[in-house]
Amino acid sequence: MSFPINEEEDDFFFDDFKSAKSESLKEGLDFYLENGYRVFTEHYLSKRGYCCKNGCRHCPYGFDKRKATS
Repeated sequence: MSFPINEEEDDFFFDDFKSAKSESLKEGLDFYLENGYRVFTEHYLSKRGYCCKNGCRHCPYGFDKRKATS
């Protein structure tokens, strides 16, 4: 594990942490619960900005895991 080596890097990582914390997920908008699992919505996946290629049910990028594995 590496740690910031100077104050500028430390500020960068702390600002990133504060930003992520302030953007908490909102049930009903970013996800819903189904059988104890969080299912991300198209809204959240679009806001995230990239496809993770995990076959998300509401993938806005058109990725289909079933087609990718055949």
